[in-house]
Amino acid sequence: MSTQIPEPKLFACKQSEVLAKAIATKYGVPLGKVITYTYSDGEFQPSFEESIRGSRVFIIGSTFPNSDHLMEMLLMLDAAKRSSARHITAVLPYFGWARQDKKDKPRVPIAAKLIAKMLETAGATRIITMDLHADQIQGFFEKPVDHLFASTIFLPYVQSLNLDYLTIASPDMGGSKRAYAYSKFLKSDVVICYKQREKANIISHMELIGDVTDKNVVLVDDMVDTAGTLAKAADLMIKRGALSVRAICTHALLSGDAYKRIENSKLEELIVTDSIPLKEDCSKIKVLSCADLFADVMISVNANISISSKFLM
Repeated sequence: MSTQIPEPKLFACKQSEVLAKAIATKYGVPLGKVITYTYSDGEFQPSFEESIRGSRVFIIGSTFPNSDHLMEMLLMLDAAKRSSARHITAVLPYFGWARQDKKDKPRVPIAAKLIAKMLETAGATRIITMDLHADQIQGFFEKPVDHLFASTIFLPYVQSLNLDYLTIASPDMGGSKRAYAYSKFLKSDVVICYKQREKANIISHMELIGDVTDKNVVLVDDMVDTAGTLAKAADLMIKRGALSVRAICTHALLSGDAYKRIENSKLEELIVTDSIPLKEDCSKIKVLSCADLFADVMISVNANISISSKFLM
């Protein structure tokens, strides 16, 4: 006798409503109703407007700054826990505060570890996220973490471009592992940019390790913030004889003058996911949706099916 798997309930944090609706559509279930009450001083209170007792609940929301986005996720997790949900999965297409994954100087926090503990304390029994800034962040959790790779989205697109003399590039030493993984799959060469920073978001010097002469270069990174590194790397590669330069960045933070830098850079295009909604339109930015990837993984998690087939690398 077969037992039918009950449908889960999907809910969205405000900052990820568009992506959550796309995930729910792909999943084939309606997005649950949440009402948020806001006090005059800015304090807010989310409320589930349907019973979730005994249910598997997926709460979808990227936790990019400002901190209200993280706070909303925490409050919704706590509300689900106090409403007797059976399983509570925090779906974080972008895991914010992840750049603070270690002490790089005295007297600073390890914010990524703190956020992991806060999510678990609030009620998350499982985490689903994509392209963490550092793989070791998975070890900050005591609960299961499904760490998805946006390569499953990007690689088919890169292949569809049919670029001759393709070379994969890392914009810094820290991203070399990711670049090598892409190059292995695409059977291409690899180059690496070596950069020195004056301080966060300000590059004092950049050098290129490898030859890009007469190559079509694709830079690969997990996020783009001010776009200073990408713009500088693209300019350097064109000067060194590259035929074209594109960039793949999973999470489009795009703060400050990032849109202007991208538009004025030597980049042919910047390919990103919709893990973070864009603030402006830009002719050089192409968005590939991660909704299908998350929906497929959530279906498998709900049915207790392996998700190993979702990893291309």
